[in-house]
Amino acid sequence: MKVILRTFNLQLKHTFTISRESYDVQPSLIVELQSEGYSGFGEATSNPYYKITVDSMKHNLEKIIPFIESVTNETPEEFWLKAHKLLENDMFALCALDIAYNDLYACKKGKKLYELWGYSINKNPKTDYTIGIDSIEKMVSKMKELPWPIYKIKLGTKEDIAIVTELRKHTDAIFRIDANCGWTVSETINNAIELKKLGVEFLEQPLKADNWEGHKELFKHSVLPIIADESCIIEEDVAKCHNHFHGVNIKLVKCGGLTSARMMISQAKKLGMKTMVGCMTESTVGISAIAHLLPELDFVDMDGALLLAEDIATGITIKNGVIKYSELNGTGVTLISK
Repeated sequence: MKVILRTFNLQLKHTFTISRESYDVQPSLIVELQSEGYSGFGEATSNPYYKITVDSMKHNLEKIIPFIESVTNETPEEFWLKAHKLLENDMFALCALDIAYNDLYACKKGKKLYELWGYSINKNPKTDYTIGIDSIEKMVSKMKELPWPIYKIKLGTKEDIAIVTELRKHTDAIFRIDANCGWTVSETINNAIELKKLGVEFLEQPLKADNWEGHKELFKHSVLPIIADESCIIEEDVAKCHNHFHGVNIKLVKCGGLTSARMMISQAKKLGMKTMVGCMTESTVGISAIAHLLPELDFVDMDGALLLAEDIATGITIKNGVIKYSELNGTGVTLISK
């Protein structure tokens, strides 16, 4: 099996701002695995919050190329377990590798990934579209630029309620709020009361990731459901989030790819928690991988490629929140730039 690593700087349409950072370009690593005339593609993006760079991911993957090249007919689950032992300190690199291997494996089987997994796509949830923090006028403008049935609104400012109040004047869409660890317990409880009146569906990660006592209090007293993000990184975190959050937002790049995400989703369901998968401003390579998990999800945030000025791949397409799969097998991805 041949390994090809490519790096890209994904230019965004607009400056993207959350409570702790802003950026205009998203560095990304694409892994291609070639075998028997087939190619599988995977992706992971850099992230300063988790101290992950494209160079660090590439370096860690280059160190294990002999292992990757030696792989023959392992299932994705068997491959992930072996790769995890070698990349346990870099889940982002493992994610790109795991997605590529799942894609390649399904292509060899002549099936789309969701078909290989036995999933029915009849009741797939719609994806939201994210509005990053900006002036109220610009946030309204961004929303009007792309009318959508569900918006995810980034908050964590001194004007949070005013922002949502103004946005509500311009749409009947469902609102979801992501404060990215930017609130306190009292702020969250008070904000939830007002935000519920404004048609907000749930709050995502209002407190800092390690504030377990605070989230336990919110779990008991918030009038809106609370979804974990920064507090739920890997499989072991799902059980920790039980009775602290109403659901978990799983990110493929943080947990190590599709294989581990499926394990986390299964565990969350067993605990009676809502399931969500989010993105990290990936191109259509990473977003297409997420699409195959849709039948197992209550919510999804897979708008990363929609935020880009120019994509680097074709695969799934999204119109008005509805995901349409590629005709190709695997994840359905083809690179535009090589």
